[in-house]
Amino acid sequence: MLKKALDGILTTKENNELISAFDQIGDIIIVRIPESLSSKKKIIGEALLDQVKIARSVFYQASDVEGDFRTRNLEVIAGKDNTETEYKEFGCRFTVDVKNAFFSPRLSTERERIAKLVQNEEIMTNMFAGIGMFSIMAAKRKKCTVYSLDINPIASKLCETNIGLNKLAGKVISINGDATKIINDQLMDKSDRTLMLLPERSDEFLESAISATRNEGIIHYYSHIHADEKSEAGKLSEKHFLKVSPVHSKILFSKIVRAVGPRYYQTVVDVKIFK
Repeated sequence: MLKKALDGILTTKENNELISAFDQIGDIIIVRIPESLSSKKKIIGEALLDQVKIARSVFYQASDVEGDFRTRNLEVIAGKDNTETEYKEFGCRFTVDVKNAFFSPRLSTERERIAKLVQNEEIMTNMFAGIGMFSIMAAKRKKCTVYSLDINPIASKLCETNIGLNKLAGKVISINGDATKIINDQLMDKSDRTLMLLPERSDEFLESAISATRNEGIIHYYSHIHADEKSEAGKLSEKHFLKVSPVHSKILFSKIVRAVGPRYYQTVVDVKIFK
């Protein structure tokens, strides 16, 4: 759609360099633009704003998600300079700040999968919860208790807001702070299920996840894996987990969550641990 909208405005060479995929979150659009087209950012933004009728803002993503707070630099290139919006997914409502708290619309299938796995009366620890989407979607469906942890105070505050926006069957408890410290202080051996959605640092926090999880509990371990063949990525992530886990573990399931680069994948391994 974007390439077609800019046909005749950009040269053929420029159009070929354009990254046509973009994220739409509520009425906000986030787009990546190659350095070679940086002088055309405003033109690209206005074209998107014109094509997507419900959009009120277009932002250029100037950096990857980075730092302990998992934020990114965004530059408005069309419309209103407001990074907060409302997002709906599988019957839930969320207030999202796309600049100041982690959020990805590309994890919707995984959020639904986890929500279906959670059982009534379970306790789940969501170690890197962001604005609480995994937590709230699980508690929307089941009479469970979810401890929703995040070190970013804005993310934790938005999680509290989002708890209030949704009628839940279970309960979500938002706690702001370092996941390891919170687990050591409050949540040792408490979880039936522990979610580790920080793939770039999962090995660093694995012992904390194990500490939070009861014997024969389940850990959802996310990681980034290089694989020459896409079909190999899941098995490679299983082997990696078994190599780094300090406790006996049984692999229940693995899959690719999404591609994050050429021959580079975000994967998840569901594991039962024995302590």
